[in-house]
Amino acid sequence: MDTSAPLPDWFNQIQHASADHSALHNETSASQFPYRYRLIWDPAVDTQAVCQWLSKAGQEISLCPLLRQNSLAGIELGCQLPVPRPGVLNDRIEWFDVCETLPSLSERGLLVMDMDSTAIEIECIDELAKMAGKGDEVAEVTERAMQGELDFEQSLRQRVAALQGADESIINALCQELPLMPGLEVMVKELQSHGWQIALASGGFTPFVNYLKEKLSLTAAFANELVVDDGKLTGEVTGTVVDAQYKASVLSRLGDEFAIPHRQQVAIGDGANDIPMIQAAALGIAFHAKPKLKAEACASIDNLDLRVLPYLLALKD
Repeated sequence: MDTSAPLPDWFNQIQHASADHSALHNETSASQFPYRYRLIWDPAVDTQAVCQWLSKAGQEISLCPLLRQNSLAGIELGCQLPVPRPGVLNDRIEWFDVCETLPSLSERGLLVMDMDSTAIEIECIDELAKMAGKGDEVAEVTERAMQGELDFEQSLRQRVAALQGADESIINALCQELPLMPGLEVMVKELQSHGWQIALASGGFTPFVNYLKEKLSLTAAFANELVVDDGKLTGEVTGTVVDAQYKASVLSRLGDEFAIPHRQQVAIGDGANDIPMIQAAALGIAFHAKPKLKAEACASIDNLDLRVLPYLLALKD
């Protein structure tokens, strides 16, 4: 760690709270510790809670500040003995066990994201259905599909069929109102500043992923194509359905295209349809996710927003 560079006030507070039983390390030398943990929080509200816990730590620890391009705070703990997630930390603080080598933020990498409820705050099919007057019946099917209770392609076709006869204008209207997931733009800019390729692989629809691709200057976007005839939705999709296996294939295809090694491939999503993609990545992240996906992910962001993602990567000196 460059000790000549000024450290943020929140880290000075952390150091003071743990001065009796802590040392310092940097992210490059972190592998020397048999147990590593990362804490991420909002320093405006939760630094004191972290300090109080660290002041009572029951063993010698080594600290590393995690400095990223956003307003969150993060530290890595290097320990000789395991530490379970402390119950005294509140539910606004993210806690991660670092159990293997992390992808490097400093090197070229690939992130493949789900769209609905990951890159944006809504499920587009549910919103289109509301605009078409079929909201309740479609939302129930969407929830069951996200939980992994239904075959994805079957449920997709069932939901799209409910849109038959709806005016094409609802697509453009929704594109203009897409609520981006908090932290998305900041996270994308940080990864892109390090040469990362970022793509969307969605079980949703092409107008929405293409809108985000242009807005955020993303590398690629894959989704399902709705059939429109004479200005009306026919209730069908055309072409290959972007299902769970298709999403996983996007990761390997783009990795090959951009010569990005597997160790630098990351995926993030929220539903059961993202499981193969998460499993195919070197680092699979569950984001405010359904239980089946969380059980398969390497890490789970449960409390904060997408600004957390860069803290799950290693920034080398």
